[in-house]
Amino acid sequence: MVVVGTDASTSREAIALAARHPDVRATVGLHPHDASKLDEEWPELVALAGSEGVVAIGEAGFDLHYRHSEPDAQEQAFRAQIRLAKQLDRALVIHTREAWPDTFRVLADEGVPERTVFHCFTGGPAEASVCVEIGAHLSFSGIISFKGADDVRDAARVTPLERILVETDAPYLAPVPYRGRENEPALVVVVGAALAQALGRPIDEIAARTSENAARVLETPSAAALP
Repeated sequence: MVVVGTDASTSREAIALAARHPDVRATVGLHPHDASKLDEEWPELVALAGSEGVVAIGEAGFDLHYRHSEPDAQEQAFRAQIRLAKQLDRALVIHTREAWPDTFRVLADEGVPERTVFHCFTGGPAEASVCVEIGAHLSFSGIISFKGADDVRDAARVTPLERILVETDAPYLAPVPYRGRENEPALVVVVGAALAQALGRPIDEIAARTSENAARVLETPSAAALP
């Protein structure tokens, strides 16, 4: 399991949780919502990013739906985290909402880290194809089970199996038939089953492939680890 840091405080908590449990890893990052904290928190985030148990930088990117931080601040924080992921050879976890052109523009400017994950993918096949072209991985959440998520299912179908991950995004986005309840990591098996159905492939195959992908991308010691 991977516990996600969204600012300095939650990154510290994620690292502490990972230290207590051998099957937990952490990310260190500054979410687009919190990008305005960059100047204040960046030195601590850089220091935390090198901690044991940290497998990725992020969530980083853009959220132009809520705009809790100004777009310019989001871009500055995104660029800084791309560079940090490269410097430390960590995976980059991207959050992008209503911001595909800006996300792809910044990645083209900065260069895509070798291991990059589009977390909770919500685009369609066109966006998925670009993600695949630039070498990124796509992580599908419970959204893939939602009745109105045909674009997301179409995106999964154009994504090579070796680039697909599954996640819960707990405590949000519980998959059908648990939609509307608080999500939890155990429901990743339900997400995987929905992905298997969308792809027309056996559940066991999707379980094995996504586990292998997660272990490779996040450099976890066990192929049973899932994001």
